[in-house]
Amino acid sequence: MLKIFLMAGTEDGRKLAEFLLDKGFEVTASVVSEYGKKLLEQYPNIKINDRKLNAEELTEILKKEKFEVLVDASHPYAAGATLTTLTACEGTNISYIRFERATGLSARSGAYHVKTYEDAALKAAELGKNIFLTTGSRNLKVFVDKLKDCNITARVLPTAEVLAQCENLGLTPKQIIAVQGPFSTEMNVEMFKHAQAEVIVTKDGGAIGGIDTKIAAAQILKIPVVMIDRPKIFYPNVAATFEEVLNFLESKGEILK
Repeated sequence: MLKIFLMAGTEDGRKLAEFLLDKGFEVTASVVSEYGKKLLEQYPNIKINDRKLNAEELTEILKKEKFEVLVDASHPYAAGATLTTLTACEGTNISYIRFERATGLSARSGAYHVKTYEDAALKAAELGKNIFLTTGSRNLKVFVDKLKDCNITARVLPTAEVLAQCENLGLTPKQIIAVQGPFSTEMNVEMFKHAQAEVIVTKDGGAIGGIDTKIAAAQILKIPVVMIDRPKIFYPNVAATFEEVLNFLESKGEILK
């Protein structure tokens, strides 16, 4: 069986790790948080890399440990991680495949589409004063800096690291909803109402990221949504399902025999 290096810092990345382990592949999963590491440790026989790697470090590991395929199941918005993996694979003979979760958007979403977090902040400020952020914590500083004349509510993961980041940015407890999703439409409606939200800012994390229920709740409340589009990256090989990943791996296995 092939030796696989899996970028697995998402829920579907972890499910893919379990799927590939069940199929008998040797899997090393890479995450950059202690929380992600703990979630992966439940899977027997999995190996875990828990430190952030630049392209040079990743290339060295791929060569030294003789991996045969890199499966990139990083978050759709983790462009830096994906570009690192693409660069590392170009410097080796290791095959690359991207697992790209399906979009959760319909043509009737009615969202205002923007390309960057900075653009999202500017558009949100045009649409209202009470801004509800569902974009996570990594780019929270952009909104805090750009929306000084607005009231921000940030929905973030309930970890000590994230809460410390919110505090360091000057957010008060009233501005923070620390809870793990995804959420039902009804839960989103109640949270948006509680925060008196006038604008929702979000990303297309697919159904697994709860984008469908966020949009539905916003439509019920007639609140505008600012959507940060996914980064545009060219992938040499892309799969939308676990079975497509499996088919790719099996084809590579036959070639390498």
